[in-house]
Amino acid sequence: MRSVIPEKLLRLIDEIDDHGHADLDRLKVVTPWFKPAERPGIFGLWAAKRAAGRKGKTIGEAGKLLDEARKLLGGTSTRQTFLYCPARQDAEWLHEQAAALLAPMKAHPCRPLHLVRQGLALHLGLNQGPEAAHAMASAFCQHHDPRLGETLCGPSRTKLFDIIDFMHRIEAIEEDKGR
Repeated sequence: MRSVIPEKLLRLIDEIDDHGHADLDRLKVVTPWFKPAERPGIFGLWAAKRAAGRKGKTIGEAGKLLDEARKLLGGTSTRQTFLYCPARQDAEWLHEQAAALLAPMKAHPCRPLHLVRQGLALHLGLNQGPEAAHAMASAFCQHHDPRLGETLCGPSRTKLFDIIDFMHRIEAIEEDKGR
């Protein structure tokens, strides 16, 4: 069944368009969408894939681990790869490697790798429930603006649209299974 949460996210995007930013707490509207037990884990894996899939300027050990994450997690474009789930052992290994690499980087963590680790924790059930999924969505969408701090602003719009698309795809898959 289709929920109203994507429409609430569209209103949040309108707020960003109208005011230039929106408070990160406004993203709490997604929490009810994650109440079905399987949704947080699916979202965590999707967010980890998205974070790993962004080829950026990450170099060194973090860059190598993100390359490995891209290989292990697969893509998000087709229905088959959208639903692709790596072997639990591979996901656990990747989560452990990311956690170990991020531990000494407390001051300036590698954001994409942090998102991969956080998403895998949701997927593996290390973090559970709608609140943990909301925290993942916030981490995924937030942007640092020197004037405003951590907020939802222009660059967050694309990520919010991505989450809306994710929600629609999951709801469609759930409807197909229910038939």
